[in-house]
Amino acid sequence: MAQVIKSSLTSVFGITLMAAALGLSACSTSVDPDVKARQDSMKSWGDAMGVMGDMAEAPDTFDAEVFKEQAAFLAEDAATPWSHFENQEAAGNATEAVWSNADGFRAEAENFQQATAELNAAAQTATSMDDVMPAFGQVGQSCKSCHTDFKVKND
Repeated sequence: MAQVIKSSLTSVFGITLMAAALGLSACSTSVDPDVKARQDSMKSWGDAMGVMGDMAEAPDTFDAEVFKEQAAFLAEDAATPWSHFENQEAAGNATEAVWSNADGFRAEAENFQQATAELNAAAQTATSMDDVMPAFGQVGQSCKSCHTDFKVKND
């Protein structure tokens, strides 16, 4: 008898959890696929920059292979999100300037791609953080420069 009650409670609990999850997902706002694609890409960039940034803050932890992997990822992925800015209706956190100043935005994208290519090149032969710091700094500046004009400011 106790087995039947325990099994019933488990079933009721499972059904309740599933119903709650379905209800929450139905209430959540959907994100435009273009916005999600570029946010996912840029989050991955942030993760890679974080790994390398940790090494910059503690140069004695520099791991040339890990740094090389992260720099290569950035260089390879640097062109990925830009095609997801074509639909102005899918603004997300992009400012109107992405579309009204398309030439400036395109220049920032190209600058980022160049900066990540230079970081990747420097990382290939780096033996210390000193070898990559100038190029790493340029990538960070590129991110900041683009976000200054083309990303909505969070208060």
